[in-house]
Amino acid sequence: MAILYALVARGSVVLAEYSAASTNASSIARQILEKITGADDTNVSYSQDRYIFHVKRTDGLSVLCMADETAGRRIPFAFLEDIHQKFVKTYGRAVLSANAYAMHDEFSRVLSQQVEYYSNDPNADRINRLKGEMSQVRNVMIENIDKVLERGDRLELLVDKTANMQGTAVRFRKQTRRFRSTMWWRNVKLTGGLIIIVLVLIYFVVAFACHGLALPSCV
Repeated sequence: MAILYALVARGSVVLAEYSAASTNASSIARQILEKITGADDTNVSYSQDRYIFHVKRTDGLSVLCMADETAGRRIPFAFLEDIHQKFVKTYGRAVLSANAYAMHDEFSRVLSQQVEYYSNDPNADRINRLKGEMSQVRNVMIENIDKVLERGDRLELLVDKTANMQGTAVRFRKQTRRFRSTMWWRNVKLTGGLIIIVLVLIYFVVAFACHGLALPSCV
């Protein structure tokens, strides 16, 4: 079987458990529960020989299972999520004050059924593979967003560069207008100078033909 042992506990108080084989998983599970301290929600795994103890803790309620290492992580954690939902739905706020093994007689049968289902029914793997793929997509999306956030300084720098480029473009347009104006006036002066030179040349040609600057023979 992929999953050999399971329990539900509040802190270190075991409320229900089930074992599919004769092992010392129960004592190891209690050591693990004592090791997990603090109030934060967590998903964690511990190795013991060729077996892995997987733990899901949410709102102070811990669900633990021991699985063969060949089971991977997807199926055991899908099992833990399923058990957590069923336990909370069945007992509600009673789990906050229940004594040790208060739900054992009733809920151990649920643990037995779900251990059998997640260990041997191929449909469980198909469903959980789909859930796992959806979760992977969600994780990838979060990763991409985190990468974007990590590049915040680069994005800000890009905005600064864009602003600088806009300022440079404005200055370039102003310089272009000034250059065009300067060239226009230079062309006007050059054209005027050429006209004056041409007129002077014409005058001297006419003066030469008229035998003097005063144009005596032409007047």
